[in-house]
Amino acid sequence: MLDVPAAEVAAALDMTTAAVNSALQRARARIAEAGVDPEGAAEPPAEQRAVVDRYVRAFESADVAAITAMLADDVVLEMPPMANWYAGRDDYAGFMRRVYRLRGTGWRTEPLWANGEAGFAAYVDGRLHTVQLLTVTQGRVARTTVFQSAEVFELFGLVADPR
Repeated sequence: MLDVPAAEVAAALDMTTAAVNSALQRARARIAEAGVDPEGAAEPPAEQRAVVDRYVRAFESADVAAITAMLADDVVLEMPPMANWYAGRDDYAGFMRRVYRLRGTGWRTEPLWANGEAGFAAYVDGRLHTVQLLTVTQGRVARTTVFQSAEVFELFGLVADPR
């Protein structure tokens, strides 16, 4: 959890310190009511992890046909903050073929999750390339969000270049 003084938050939001403290108190009460452990790491459900594990095996094998078979018809691949979007199975498959053509097929991964969604860190040529989070709906990959920034890597405790 971030530990930022309420006075700094108040200044940033143009609020009083008392108002920030009150909002935090209400938020903490709602979290407690919901039974959420704010320090806990919410792992994705087993069914979602199983789909992502199959995706990872196909990804590491550079098996675009197997990847495509796991995608929802209206799948979206996004790479914030870039404006690139690939929508639909055909565009997604085309992007993956391009990735393997340009970056090669020697990928390895490490599982991870964020916000209850399963994903992985992808390494190529021994270097961290991306963090990918997959949204799974009805047993299919409905969205893949790909991050390629040092700030995101740091959030996951990953090192961009271990050398």
